[in-house]
Amino acid sequence: MRESVASFQIDHLQYLAPDGRLLRDDLPAFARDASAVVELYKFMQRVRAFDSKAIALQRTGKLGTYASCLGHEAAHVGIGSAMRAEDVFAPSYREYGAQFVRDVKPRDLLMYWGGDERGSDFSGPKHDFPWCVPIGTQCLHAAGAALAFKLRGEQRVGVACVGDGGSSKTDTYAAINSAGAYTLPFVLCIINNGWAISVPRRAQTGAETLAQKGIAGGLACLQVDGNDLLAVRAAMDDALDRARRGDGGTVLELMTYRLGDHTTADDARRYRGEQEVKDAWTREPFLRLRTWLTNEGHWNEAMETEWKVECGRLADIEVNAYLESKLPGVEAMFDHVFAELPHDLAAQRDEAIAWEARNAGGKH
Repeated sequence: MRESVASFQIDHLQYLAPDGRLLRDDLPAFARDASAVVELYKFMQRVRAFDSKAIALQRTGKLGTYASCLGHEAAHVGIGSAMRAEDVFAPSYREYGAQFVRDVKPRDLLMYWGGDERGSDFSGPKHDFPWCVPIGTQCLHAAGAALAFKLRGEQRVGVACVGDGGSSKTDTYAAINSAGAYTLPFVLCIINNGWAISVPRRAQTGAETLAQKGIAGGLACLQVDGNDLLAVRAAMDDALDRARRGDGGTVLELMTYRLGDHTTADDARRYRGEQEVKDAWTREPFLRLRTWLTNEGHWNEAMETEWKVECGRLADIEVNAYLESKLPGVEAMFDHVFAELPHDLAAQRDEAIAWEARNAGGKH
């Protein structure tokens, strides 16, 4: 005899169509305050302006390899704006909008991509984790923080972001399983932008959705239009509230698209078609939100133009702060690794300082 013992369903959340039409009558609570939505839209603009400046810095040799967030602005700002200051954020290496909302300065990020490790000691919440290039390991960091919060009885949540490719890593599955087994206050945001560098979503996994990867761990699961700020923020609000109530973790799959290259070391034209990218631009996050705000009378073309100029000015302030920062001495590569430097590395540090002194002035 065969009988069903369990069944599952993945829902999709969306409020705004790509053309700005409101698809639901029940606006999320935060969106009933139009001024709050306008501020988040303005923050999205700041992120895009910064992103453009950072790419220009790399192209002119003033920044190392940089991972653009073009197209991800609604997903990232929605995540960060929903979190409380005391929550812990474990990003990968692209969620700048979430970090900027959490008061990380763009100049810190530029220092990081410029090869200066002081950038990882960023402004903003000191309990947040730094950028994480190893794929998926940040999920375990957030789950570990969530376990600590539960043991301490603290009303805090561990939040991690991972890409669609990273969702197939064992680290991600282990974090999901731990969060389910221990009913942790944990939220995993899978940023599904369609591509894991040059590997398309269809070649990464046989799962129909990425949200369902949380089902095996016993987590709540939801797929969200990641280009819809209203949907992202509403989904995050619900997931965070659920975690604080002690009802466990959530996996959110945020559907978006990587409009640029994977990093400035990549050329996406080699593996994806031009029409695919053109189609993605019709679904990008700004058009729908700007159209809706304009139709509701909360935004207009003059405000758009004025704010874009201001965003450029603010981005220039951060760029100049980065360019004017004094480079650290060679000993900096040792000073951010151990609380107490082992004797062999302490000897290497002394040798490096002596080498730098001998070669001061560019004589090698």
